[in-house]
Amino acid sequence: MSQDDINEDNLPNHSEDNAEDHLTKNSLPVSQIEDDSNETIKKVTGMYQEWFLDYASYVILERAVPAIEDGFKPVQRRIMHSMKELDDGRYNKVANIVGHTMQYHPHGDASIGDAMVQIGQKDLLIDMQGNWGNIFTGDEAAASRYIEARLSKFALEVLYSPKITPWQASYDGRKNEPINLPVKFPLLLAQGGEGIAVGLSTKILSHNFNELIDASVKYLKGKPFTIYPDFATAGIADVSNYNDGMRGGRVRVRARINQLDKNTLVVKEIPFSTTTTSLIDSILKANEKGKLKIKKIEDNTAAEVEILIHLPPGVSPDKTIDALYAFTACETSIAPLGCVIEDNKPLFTGVTNMLKVSTDRTVQLLKSELEIQLGELEEQWHYLSLERIFIEKRIYRRIEEEETWEGVLATIDEGLKPHIKNLRRPVTEEDIIRLTEIKIKRISKFDIDKAQNKIDALEEEIEQVKYHIEHIIPFTIDYFSRLKEKYGKGRERKTEIRSFDTIEATRVVLRNTKLYVNREEGFMGTSLKKDEYVADCSDIDDVIIFLRDGSMIVSKVDEKKFIGKDILHIAVFDKNDKRTIYNMIYRDGKTGSSYVKRFNVSGVTRDKVYDLTQGKPGSQILYFSCNPNGEAEVVTILLRQLSNIKKLKFDLDFADLLIKGRVSKGNVVTKYPIKKIELKEKGISTLRPRKIWFDDTVMRLNVEGRGELLGEFKPEDRLLIIHQSGKLKTIIPELTTHFEEDMIVLEKWIRDKPISVIYYDGEKAKYFVKRFLVENENKEEIFITEHPYSKLEIVSTDYRPVAEIMFAKNKGVQKENIEVNFEEFIAVKGIKALGNQLTSDKIKLINLLESLPYEVEEEEEIETISSELTDTAPANLTIEEDGQIGFNLE
Repeated sequence: MSQDDINEDNLPNHSEDNAEDHLTKNSLPVSQIEDDSNETIKKVTGMYQEWFLDYASYVILERAVPAIEDGFKPVQRRIMHSMKELDDGRYNKVANIVGHTMQYHPHGDASIGDAMVQIGQKDLLIDMQGNWGNIFTGDEAAASRYIEARLSKFALEVLYSPKITPWQASYDGRKNEPINLPVKFPLLLAQGGEGIAVGLSTKILSHNFNELIDASVKYLKGKPFTIYPDFATAGIADVSNYNDGMRGGRVRVRARINQLDKNTLVVKEIPFSTTTTSLIDSILKANEKGKLKIKKIEDNTAAEVEILIHLPPGVSPDKTIDALYAFTACETSIAPLGCVIEDNKPLFTGVTNMLKVSTDRTVQLLKSELEIQLGELEEQWHYLSLERIFIEKRIYRRIEEEETWEGVLATIDEGLKPHIKNLRRPVTEEDIIRLTEIKIKRISKFDIDKAQNKIDALEEEIEQVKYHIEHIIPFTIDYFSRLKEKYGKGRERKTEIRSFDTIEATRVVLRNTKLYVNREEGFMGTSLKKDEYVADCSDIDDVIIFLRDGSMIVSKVDEKKFIGKDILHIAVFDKNDKRTIYNMIYRDGKTGSSYVKRFNVSGVTRDKVYDLTQGKPGSQILYFSCNPNGEAEVVTILLRQLSNIKKLKFDLDFADLLIKGRVSKGNVVTKYPIKKIELKEKGISTLRPRKIWFDDTVMRLNVEGRGELLGEFKPEDRLLIIHQSGKLKTIIPELTTHFEEDMIVLEKWIRDKPISVIYYDGEKAKYFVKRFLVENENKEEIFITEHPYSKLEIVSTDYRPVAEIMFAKNKGVQKENIEVNFEEFIAVKGIKALGNQLTSDKIKLINLLESLPYEVEEEEEIETISSELTDTAPANLTIEEDGQIGFNLE
């Protein structure tokens, strides 16, 4: 909100001299109550109704909300009008412009100066000189006496047309000012607008210059269009809930964060509504609170944003990026609110309607200008025709003997009558008077042919203007196209439109504290440092606890909390973990029979006690294991010695059991008392390999089936990533991974499948072919030479790829294309090998063709047990890197 919106001198002009009279006249006291101190209480209902409503109306209409006609608030309109009055093509001191604007705007120089700087920083209407501040750092502009401004060429072309401008008297009656400027462009949407009035506010986001013109053209052609915000600070925006810029909509904006190296992140673009200062402050606060971990921050911002975030060794850059979005101003949410003034009333409307209104108004303004131009041309044609008749027919000689002025006029009128049949309007007295003002010298040098040529040229121009009026829509489309061609260069979209994934704070928060447990007394918490260590955790984590009596509870991390005696298992809990499976054998308290079950945990309510047995008194867990990847072990069951039992020892393989929900009863192990259960053999995973997809809309991995299926992944499987820059690496497919924009290959890595490459070596100025295997799966490597001019041409991960080489003409001779079979051209070598030279001829183009067939040996499929649940509760499970089980409740 500008200072213009909050100055006290913007209040309605009620002087102290008439304040008492006004109160007496307008207030309607209903009662007067006198107490012992002789104080009188008066109700001021009338004053509130009159003064406050006047003030509210004044603030809404005259200060805070822009008009839909031209997109300006009054102070902005007055600034632009003053700049036009002062315009002589040279720069003016801003202080001089501010002073001149005060003739029209009665609210002080500070509010005018602030509003002018805001207009200038939009870089559309004002040509600036000097320090006008920095929208990236938030630095203020220099004092108005030090900076200069003039109207931009764009402003001169689209803002002004005095002949069609409606005027009104200024506040003191000494000047005329425009009611609205005849703006022939959707300026309000290009610049945006924000203001807070009494009882309402407005927040119209800025849009892209060229896209607005394209949308106006589509509207004029009757085609549908959609426009989205574009911010000067660039960044990335998710506009999926923009809601046409109306109330209730949301735009999520993010900084552009890239990984410079394994220990450094760089912020190149910041979200709208933030500055580098506020962004850095939010990062430092999050670091102090333990939400993320950084080493130091460097702000190298000047003409462009550059914030370097240095990470301590061992901190994941991907998780830090997510944490920056989750806990700092690197991601913000903006609530647009389209409110404008139309016909002196607030109007809540969307940006689509704003653009339509602006485009329709542009059509009418252009038509009005053409109609005025037509009138002027016809008036010019009329006078030239009269002048030609007056001189060619020597009517001027007839007035030599006239002695009176009336006689002169009458003689000319009579002389013209026989020759004015083809004129476009009647001859008036003003026309005749104007003929008498023609000088003798001009009459003597009058050339009939030249005069007729001028008339003919005017007739052609008149017909052209009439044609434009009759075809005003195509004329307006051409007008918009000229604007785009003339001023659209360099105004391409800055903010990237992209859908965001939802970052859950619990997944990326830094685990900055430790969880402890006292199993005997039944306490868990972060303050029990003398007791048993459980795991690292954060203050927003939840903990899952299993007790010996078969009960289970999920509770939030606390300093010290009683959860029940005889704790069997405790861990940090993750509600999105779909692969952690619990294996359990329990004794039913009523029958004494023992049961076995395999289950996972999902859909729980915090602090609610769940019974994993059949709920009978005396039930007890006899064996329990937590398996992060669905492992199924083999255990040996030892029974107590009874006379009727023949077999006292047998094995139980958990792999033979289906994984069900936690409420399942389980299968009977034995009806006899169990003496002991021993682990015989550690288990392997019984879950199917996890299917992973890549969603290129949000550039993230997922297991929900969005995007392209990359394959089924076992714990040891990895992803292969290749970049256009010639970088290559393999990674474990973690859902938090961020991918760079120049990524060209993302697929499941097969160790023995070679990678085939054609690249240009900058040092040797030649093309080379190479085939290689990934040698170091834990290291990012460059497989082309590191010369600045070296570049990757094509890469293939097929077994037997083929490329087509097209040659450039050499002295007019065109060499035929050739095909290169990589398998025959070069053997598989090391990743650092230079490769074989492709050709010594000059190459025009290289294309990949369809690869040759290759039969892949199918791996022997290991039978696995499905992890689908019979429980109806939703299951969302993953595995933490440290093998611990985690869950977070909303």
